[in-house]
Amino acid sequence: MSEPGATPTSTEAPSPCQRCASPLEPGDLRCAICGLPTPPSPRAQTPSEVVATIFRCSGCGAAMRYDEKAAAPKCSFCGEVLALEKPTDPIEQAGAYLRFRVDPEQAKVALRRWLGSLGFFRPKDLQGSAVVDKLQPLWWAGWCFDADVSVSWAADSDAGSRRSAWAPHAGAFELVLDNVVVSASRGLSDRECAALVPGYNLRDADPDPDPARHAAVEGFDVQRSAARATISRALSATAAEHAQTRVPGSSVRNLRVAVVPRRLTTSRLGFPAYVLAYRYRDEVYRAIVHGQNPGIVHGTAPLSWLRIVMVVVGAIAAIGLVATIVWAATR
Repeated sequence: MSEPGATPTSTEAPSPCQRCASPLEPGDLRCAICGLPTPPSPRAQTPSEVVATIFRCSGCGAAMRYDEKAAAPKCSFCGEVLALEKPTDPIEQAGAYLRFRVDPEQAKVALRRWLGSLGFFRPKDLQGSAVVDKLQPLWWAGWCFDADVSVSWAADSDAGSRRSAWAPHAGAFELVLDNVVVSASRGLSDRECAALVPGYNLRDADPDPDPARHAAVEGFDVQRSAARATISRALSATAAEHAQTRVPGSSVRNLRVAVVPRRLTTSRLGFPAYVLAYRYRDEVYRAIVHGQNPGIVHGTAPLSWLRIVMVVVGAIAAIGLVATIVWAATR
């Protein structure tokens, strides 16, 4: 994987792969595209390969960079106690941090606006009665990759099936992917990250986190091999989504794709967000507010079981009334 815009890990950029000319990242043992072993090179520990002290959350497993200004070592995601770790392997760091464009007060306003938009099945006083207990700005960890890939696919569909229910189909196409974001976060769920990603401006970034934000920084605590495996799965999933649209017919089953990358460049980024804990009637809920777009909020909220029961009872009564009318009309 190459790291466009990331802090270099050596004084000289590594030479491209000798077989396929794909870019290499310092520390790579093999080419990510063709698998050719890389030539040996002197390994010097550099600022982007610092063996650091990190805190590991005992609840959700998130890794947080040590912050000497923190009054209490608690996880920014779930509030559990952080345990001290001193890993022997170099810690992967983000090459850039997207800028916060939402301040804490705007995040609180966004939360209340979201609470008021959740619909009929939420408590009617939710927006006014919810109290924010905690607001934590943070940069969650994620990869962003570009790739050129050749995709071959095979599937069954109802097109051309004639007397049978299914007919086989196959094809191939070239796919160019730009700025595909894959979560590396352990504090946020994949669903939460997927909800946040569309609102980010990937060009609005700084090489280092802004200390004025007093935001936590989630660490990249996954080895490079595991990172590549995650990106490879994301590449296959994205290719499958594109292949699905190319299968003829209206019903599809047994879709299989084979992906051969021809170019792959990857960068590590810190994505800004706010984690808010709010309280409603002695119950605590969590919400995530986008750090650049206050219109994007994702989280949990209480249900009004009284309203749900009323709707269910009303529906049953309506069905009973219709059945009575039909029965009376047929007598």
